[in-house]
Amino acid sequence: MMLRSLNVTNFALIEQVCIEFSEGLNIMTGETGAGKSILIDALSMILGNRASLDYIRTGTDFFRVEAVFDFPRLNGIQDMLAEQGILLDEDGALIISRRLSRSGKNLILMNGCHVTLAYLRLVGEKLVDMHGQHENQALLRPDSHLNLLDSFDSHIDDLLAKYRDVYRNWSKLCQEMSLTEKQSRERAQRLDMLNWQTREIAAAELKEDEDVELEREIQFLTHAEKIANAASRAYDLLSQENTGHIGVTTSLAEVKNQLEMAVRYDSRLQPQLTAVENALYQIEDVNLELRDYCESTNFDPARLSQLQRRMDVIYKLRKKYGATIADIINYYNQCMTQIETMVNFDEHFAEMSHKRAELEREMTALADELSRIRLQAAPQIAAGICNQLIDLGMPKATILFVVTQKKDFDNNGRNEVTILFSANAGEVPKPLQKVASGGELSRIALAVKTVSTHRDPVGVIIFDEIDAGVGGQTAQMIAEKIAIVAGSKQVLCITHLPQIACMADSHLYIEKITDKNRTNTTVRILSEPERLREITRMISGDLMTKAAVENAADMLKAAKQKKEIWKNKAQA
Repeated sequence: MMLRSLNVTNFALIEQVCIEFSEGLNIMTGETGAGKSILIDALSMILGNRASLDYIRTGTDFFRVEAVFDFPRLNGIQDMLAEQGILLDEDGALIISRRLSRSGKNLILMNGCHVTLAYLRLVGEKLVDMHGQHENQALLRPDSHLNLLDSFDSHIDDLLAKYRDVYRNWSKLCQEMSLTEKQSRERAQRLDMLNWQTREIAAAELKEDEDVELEREIQFLTHAEKIANAASRAYDLLSQENTGHIGVTTSLAEVKNQLEMAVRYDSRLQPQLTAVENALYQIEDVNLELRDYCESTNFDPARLSQLQRRMDVIYKLRKKYGATIADIINYYNQCMTQIETMVNFDEHFAEMSHKRAELEREMTALADELSRIRLQAAPQIAAGICNQLIDLGMPKATILFVVTQKKDFDNNGRNEVTILFSANAGEVPKPLQKVASGGELSRIALAVKTVSTHRDPVGVIIFDEIDAGVGGQTAQMIAEKIAIVAGSKQVLCITHLPQIACMADSHLYIEKITDKNRTNTTVRILSEPERLREITRMISGDLMTKAAVENAADMLKAAKQKKEIWKNKAQA
């Protein structure tokens, strides 16, 4: 996997830059303040760092950064992308684009698919390992030493994942037990209240949807007299009773008789006769039904009073325990569960204690196994780093990873790791953060990176001025070590040292140009003659003397020869 290109628009001092990267070692140089760090900041946007509106170039409304990564071989990250529906194109490329506007809108795309910043950060960790001065400083934090040790052995990673699952369950159970113990002190009071509430609900003997039926019947009984009077009056109007007028039924029967006589002489009235006959039959049916309804309907004030008293009980329960009877019954069931738990508290707590003891035994076994593997790995890792420090001009240096065991468990087990360091023979190794100088720290960091490179699946490494504070022979050794790392990884390196720059497979020159009162940072790939001039500048500044040019040429020639030797050894 490698970074093929980086396209930056309207980012800080950069108006528009498109950089094509090569395999191996990509060196970036330029005058102080030219904008080398700006390029790293732009790339960090692709890796999921938080963006700021301050990055948007003055006079523009947005910035945009786009990177293209190549995956020529199967890589675990492809499965991770596929889970989100993100597929690589036919060439095995992943295009990540990020755009931030002054309105604050943050647009992130992976091969055209929208993703969140959190997901971008997750993917970015798999794509690029960025190493700079702040990573050097991380070596000075004792809390980072354990993670550094664990990163060297995949067996530790697998075992640590199992341990953390058990630790997480154990911690959760401990919290539950602590809460349960606290609640037990309030148990009696809570139990009395729950018992009273459940007795009140049980005494009501509620039935599902009972309140709906009650409300319907209460509504009927409340208006029963009005309903009966209306039905009786309707019956009277249809049947001619108690009205003093001819009823509808009688009138319609007379209409039917008249039409029957007319149809004898004019059949065109037959449809009207049929309609009247049908209407008469229907009204006669309604008339009979109204009569039966009036005879069967009785208003019972006592029944209404009984139903209203029942609804009062339900209203009070609904006000306390739920909007519907179903809610009240559900609350009742929950209370009964709590009562059962409280009544059986001792048994329940004993079960939790037993489970906690089982988890503690399993967690202790895994933590002990972690300690054993870490104790075995510590001298191997230390030896590997010391071997690298020999190549970096520190043949007498001693590195020790001291693994100790704590009393309490945490997310990493029960171990603490301290890195002890001594630069000189005869000196007692002491905590790294107390004795390492800036130059020594840079070399230690590079040694760590070199040892871990073959274990690290990330294909791109960025060294951001890792050479700060070193020079001379040490600079040469660091240059060779970075070049060796670039034999198996794509490396992007910002440097001020000619010893490192001459090792480049591709040399990018970063320049700040001012035109029409605007400053712009540009990037271009140097040709071989341009490389010679740049290396000369890095050696002697603006004094392009014959000796400086010859020195630069010798450095480039020597670097080329060394790289050929390393290449031949790797192929052998």
